[in-house]
Amino acid sequence: MIGGGYVGLVSGACFAEFGVEVAVVETHPGRLDSLRQGRIPIYEPGLDKLVADNIAAGRLSFGSDIKEAVAGAEAVFIAVGTPPRNGDGHADLTYVFAAAEQVAQALDTYAVIVTKSTVPVGTSRRIAEIVAHTRPGLAFDVASNPEFLREGSAIADFMRPDRVVIGTDVSQDGGSERAQEVMRRLYRPLYLIEAPILFTSLETSELIKYAANSFLAMKISFINEMADLCERVGGDVHDVARGIGLDGRIGRKFLHAGPGYGGSCFPKDTLALMRIAQEAGASSRLVEATVQVNDARKASMGARIMSACGGSVRGKTIAILGLTFKPETDDMRDAPSIPIVHRLVENGAAVRVYDPVGMESARASMPERITYCADALDAAREADALILVTEWNAFRAIPPTRLRDLMRGRIVIDLRNVYDPAAMAAAGMEYSSIGRPSQAPAKRPAAQAG
Repeated sequence: MIGGGYVGLVSGACFAEFGVEVAVVETHPGRLDSLRQGRIPIYEPGLDKLVADNIAAGRLSFGSDIKEAVAGAEAVFIAVGTPPRNGDGHADLTYVFAAAEQVAQALDTYAVIVTKSTVPVGTSRRIAEIVAHTRPGLAFDVASNPEFLREGSAIADFMRPDRVVIGTDVSQDGGSERAQEVMRRLYRPLYLIEAPILFTSLETSELIKYAANSFLAMKISFINEMADLCERVGGDVHDVARGIGLDGRIGRKFLHAGPGYGGSCFPKDTLALMRIAQEAGASSRLVEATVQVNDARKASMGARIMSACGGSVRGKTIAILGLTFKPETDDMRDAPSIPIVHRLVENGAAVRVYDPVGMESARASMPERITYCADALDAAREADALILVTEWNAFRAIPPTRLRDLMRGRIVIDLRNVYDPAAMAAAGMEYSSIGRPSQAPAKRPAAQAG
């Protein structure tokens, strides 16, 4: 496994759990040292134990020497980063192609070279060209095996997947049967639980990952627009989402209104698919609109907060609960909290923040002039307004009366629709959420509310 980042580490540990001998190559000295000592450099529930168990069993190892790692390997996975290229949204394949050349130089026998990273259509064929040019006469196949791992539930997604997609070079005689057989053996435990395993062409496999993520991003942007409409006409977006989600053709997942999508996949994959489609002369206007709607959505959250605060936050203390783009991860990439906090600080607010695991990773993208708090209640203390940005379970359990007693003000802005409007109103809070009818505070706050 070339790359010990999120995808490489989770995939490598899960393959090891399948009983496969896995060598993970990581060239970053600090990360490699952490992995060798059993310290996981990312937050993913259950991953630390999975890694430790398989290191102890002798099935999982970490090193920086590619030649040593690939010796005798039947499959070599490339799981390095493919960040957006500066300025144009294309995936930067520098690391992928460098890894392909290094693998070609290191191989001493036949292997399947597999792209696990999310890569544009045509990348696997380009890898084949690089390998053939670097090592003329080397016996190898290429395959595409995109990951579909949700941060926070990645191990379960790998072990019990909705599907596994494997692309091989079907233009070859026999459709690259040798490569398919190697991949079948790697995923044999999933055959036993009847997980769907789909074999396709290289190009189809590469496109499936982008298409899946862009479709899910489109569902999120759609329900966010419906939430805005609900606020104008008096509807309830929860009921709208349930009403359409119970339709089996639509499904209930990814219909939760909020401040916009973020993370490591949806933002970069929608941009990349836009560019792929434009270059192919088949521009995808739905994907382009999805990107525009989401960018505008995140940018508008600051204005929503200031409006709820009477038009200005200058001189006010604002508490932010949740910084990461979603719960159960420390990932801050394209998190909605970033533009929100920056706008509040720029407009003169004193901002107090808390996230259960993401505060250290947040520092690089947050303004210097904010206060990192010990817990959610610490953040709420003496705040004029409280904003819930990420729906960590720990925040759901906070009684509205507790917030009322700690805060100086009464404003609660729930960007994830976590709290019960009636309970908030009963506690005397000025509560607003996304796409749900507002409810005026009760005249006499109920002490037992919450």
